[in-house]
Amino acid sequence: MGKVVAIDGPSGAGKSTLARSLAAALGFEYLDTGALYRATALALRFKGVAPEDDDKKIKDALEGVRIDFRDGKVYLDDRDVSEEIRTKEAGHYSSVFSARRPVRDFLLPLQRGFSSSSSGGKDLVVEGRDMTTVVFPGAWKKFYLDASLLERARRRYEQMAAARRHISMEDAMEDVALRDKRDSSREIAPLKISEEAFYIDTTNLSESQVLEKMIEVINGCWMAGK
Repeated sequence: MGKVVAIDGPSGAGKSTLARSLAAALGFEYLDTGALYRATALALRFKGVAPEDDDKKIKDALEGVRIDFRDGKVYLDDRDVSEEIRTKEAGHYSSVFSARRPVRDFLLPLQRGFSSSSSGGKDLVVEGRDMTTVVFPGAWKKFYLDASLLERARRRYEQMAAARRHISMEDAMEDVALRDKRDSSREIAPLKISEEAFYIDTTNLSESQVLEKMIEVINGCWMAGK
């Protein structure tokens, strides 16, 4: 089993960007768990599954589904879906379906498998909503990244604008708030701060400042907690 640095936090807190930067700084591999959930949601939509469908239909639809990372791209059953999973619609369904038991049961062994001895025991940086509490409870280091709702909405707005998928600031705010509500109130693996996690508020910090703090934590300069 390789070392795992697990990062949790709400949408827009900077988890994906920081996870990639931290992985590069440590010489670890970055596991894009958000892409896994988005690709899974896409697979369900391709098969005509709706959020209101029962667990059996979701479980049956996921039978035989294959999700892979190759050369920085995401493949769903050998189809490159790297662009499709980044749409607003894919993000919405990813958040909705992530609360369903069959989806989490499908992805749990897949996520853990990347750091297992059978996969070469890779050292990983992973990020998501329940990485520190459910998927990798025994992670080597744990972080919880946060930011104000306004700042996270602004980041979402700019992210979509950069991708030429224009939304209003009001839409961005609503989208982030709805994700917060779903992530924190869902029955299965809700978003919460692990007691062992190092809490960092990224609202007024640059990417390099947050990265510096995370490396300081890994070097033993900080104590865990909020």
